Amino acid sequence: MLKILPTETIKALDAYTIEQGSIASIDLMERACRAFVSWFVEHFDDRHSIGIVCGTGNNGGDGLGIARLLHDHGYAVKAWVVKGTVSESIDFTVNLDRAKKTGIEILELTNESDERFFSDRHVLVDALFGSGLTRPVSGIYAHVIECFNKADAIRVAVDIPSGLMADSPSVGPVVKTDFTVSFQLPKLAFLFPENHSIVGEWVVVDIGLNKDFIKKAETDHFYLTPKDPRRILKKRSKFDHKGVYGHALLIAGSKGKMGAAILAVRAALRSGLGLLSVHVPKCGYQIIQTAVPEAMAFVDGHEEYFTGQVDLKIFSTIGIGPGLGTSKETKKAFEEILKNFGKPLVIDADGLNILGENRDLLRLVPPGSILTPHPKEFERMVGTWQNDFDRMDKLKKLAIQLKSVVVLKGAHSAIASPEGKVCFNSTGNPGMATGGSGDVLTGILTGLLAQGYDCFEAAQLGVYIHGLAGDLAVSEYGMNSLIASDLVEFLPSAFLRI
Repeated sequence: MLKILPTETIKALDAYTIEQGSIASIDLMERACRAFVSWFVEHFDDRHSIGIVCGTGNNGGDGLGIARLLHDHGYAVKAWVVKGTVSESIDFTVNLDRAKKTGIEILELTNESDERFFSDRHVLVDALFGSGLTRPVSGIYAHVIECFNKADAIRVAVDIPSGLMADSPSVGPVVKTDFTVSFQLPKLAFLFPENHSIVGEWVVVDIGLNKDFIKKAETDHFYLTPKDPRRILKKRSKFDHKGVYGHALLIAGSKGKMGAAILAVRAALRSGLGLLSVHVPKCGYQIIQTAVPEAMAFVDGHEEYFTGQVDLKIFSTIGIGPGLGTSKETKKAFEEILKNFGKPLVIDADGLNILGENRDLLRLVPPGSILTPHPKEFERMVGTWQNDFDRMDKLKKLAIQLKSVVVLKGAHSAIASPEGKVCFNSTGNPGMATGGSGDVLTGILTGLLAQGYDCFEAAQLGVYIHGLAGDLAVSEYGMNSLIASDLVEFLPSAFLRI
């Protein structure tokens, strides 16, 4: 997993790289500038006029180095240096002298002036402040950020949008960008919904920071990469049989909501488990037997919803919730499952709604379970939050309290481990914002848990595969037409991909 390190650790990483690599700080800055420019020239040709807005610290030094390199690539470049209260860093001064020797037009901004001074640029690059910012932006800097945001141009941030706090909620003016090119590692703030309009599409470029330091650095935050599911996915042996891969039970469906059960069952079957049973109300028996012949069906005593009567002993794990309903009898039967099963569960949808309405039941959740709330279901269990950093803290606390994994679904779904570590997903797209997507995830996770994966690895693999299936489906059907069944259809391709 790619580590997400706090700002102070990144600062120490820079210093360690300079010390251990016998490299001058200005040369490390040059490395960063070249990595940024390498990305930039792949996205914008030299017909674009470029404006680079620089502070007087090291982020401004990056900006001036980028200006020089883009000038060498044949771009029409103009740079602005904002002179406020920040002292000039040594590396900024060096790159300012280098940029002046190329003949680049460099203008100084010392007071509030015409808001249109960026109006002749096609692309604006933000190099005003880096991740070391510790207080809200004010004065001339705030005015420049306001003008920057009003400019009719494509906006690109160097490392982090100016004014955005990497490790805490942001207040005050913040640059809003279309693209953010982050050095070496992503910033925690990039992963939160409240910052999407600020960060835009973000990418990480390698600037050669010390890998040993990164490997040893402590953090609770990670980002899934394609290597992670390949590492987690178990290889099969020639003489394996269905008994090796677990027997799962899905308790799902009610009158009018049997589709949720079908989606979960189909996804579970595609996840590699050995045997799958499904418990449905009487009204769902013919439906499930016809739609999914590979699953064994158990029929509830009630015509329309789940009321219990389950032999728990034979199952490796249980997935419960999709289309279940929240009738009084169903709530009571769900409580009995929590009390008596004694093995990890996958809890979603109405299972989570029942927990949210009866928070005292949370203490009965078996350790090692996986809960998969969307934001509203999560709010019902933990209450409201002030901002996304506060929400993440509540996510960690819930996972620790339950000794289980909690997957907070959404873009970059956050997977919290029983120890309070959080891993953010890198797959998926807005086309998956459609009814039934969560039921598919429930089926995948139930199938993986039944096969003996531990809860954190099952969640990482399952969430990644789920998103990857969505990405593959979008390439075929587009975002507007994607439906949950498409995710099941592309699960085999997703497993083949990893």
